[in-house]
Amino acid sequence: MTSPTDAMDPEETLARWRVEEAAVRARLQSAPGVASPAQVAGRSGLQIFQALLAGEIAPPPMAVTLHFTLLRIESGFAVFQGQPGFSYYNPMGTVHGGWFATMLDTAMGCAVHSTLPAGKAYTTLELKLNLVRALTDAVPLVRAEGRLVHGGRQVATAEGRLVGPDRKLYAHASTTCPVFDCAFRRT
Repeated sequence: MTSPTDAMDPEETLARWRVEEAAVRARLQSAPGVASPAQVAGRSGLQIFQALLAGEIAPPPMAVTLHFTLLRIESGFAVFQGQPGFSYYNPMGTVHGGWFATMLDTAMGCAVHSTLPAGKAYTTLELKLNLVRALTDAVPLVRAEGRLVHGGRQVATAEGRLVGPDRKLYAHASTTCPVFDCAFRRT
């Protein structure tokens, strides 16, 4: 899940990550929101994410609240970048595991969603998370990379990794997602 350019110096990687995020954020709509039925009708999962990255669909409120954003999407692969800030600390003085889980669940789920045709949806049925290293705001940015492992008509699985600019692994995860027909509606 790493690219050859990520083998460079951590400071160079961090600088490149910041530039990539700034470019994406410049295209995003400023206010968070939820896609309307008209915005997603007839679009595949990948097309929905491409529209979000183009600024045609607002970023979801959760991503704004937890300070992370989609950086890259292709069929079966998603990269999100987040800032592990002090506001996500637990009583032990480290970033809460729920923040790790949300980042990884999002990246893996979007990797699954990116392979679905129009009219299909998914949800997380199972999430297995392994926290392997504590995370604090001393690490300015992390990336959650999600990759499809299996995409079937009824069930999809994916795996994910949460890494820092020095490529240290902070967590890894796997998910199982049922796939189903969906009529988009907002209640």
